Amino acid sequence: MKGLAVPVEIRSLTGEELKQALNDLAGLRIKVFRDWPYLYEGSMDYEEKYLQRYAETEGALIVGAYDRGKLVGAATGEPLGDEFEAFRTPLEERGFDPGDIFYLAESVLDPAYRGQGIGHRFFDEREAHARKLGFSQSVFCAVIRPDDHPMRPSDYRPLDPFWRKRGYEKLPDVVVTFPWQDVGEDEETEKPMQVWYRKL
Repeated sequence: MKGLAVPVEIRSLTGEELKQALNDLAGLRIKVFRDWPYLYEGSMDYEEKYLQRYAETEGALIVGAYDRGKLVGAATGEPLGDEFEAFRTPLEERGFDPGDIFYLAESVLDPAYRGQGIGHRFFDEREAHARKLGFSQSVFCAVIRPDDHPMRPSDYRPLDPFWRKRGYEKLPDVVVTFPWQDVGEDEETEKPMQVWYRKL
């Protein structure tokens, strides 16, 4: 008789709990984002600097998915006004007020745990947190890769239908550029990222 599956625990982390989760989040980001479409050649040194902003930002959140105490998925968010300038500027240039927007940043989930509704929980928890803080809008970014990219898997299915089901739509011509090192590259290069938006 097969053992019963252990349900994944979803926890919203702020303050000290958030800080304590950053190291595990870094390792998970390096693992998951190495795959298509991000192709991220990560390092713990880079991650430590990149994720530090969550520890320093009031209103930042990590939604963690845990299997018997192990972090197997995570989604992050923080007020857009506290984000990197690269994420704020394209929206400011089009008349959006960062003070009204909550930014949904990373969302990473071990492939073994996909298809169980965890992605929806990640959105539910972050959007509820944003509303509680008084935000009326939310955005996230998704990397843009060419359809003929040599590393694109033949069975890849974009997440656009899932995001639209959540109420998000692409903001026409609003694209963020942000650098990271791709797998197989020797240095960082700028990557275009489409901004998706919804009213909360």
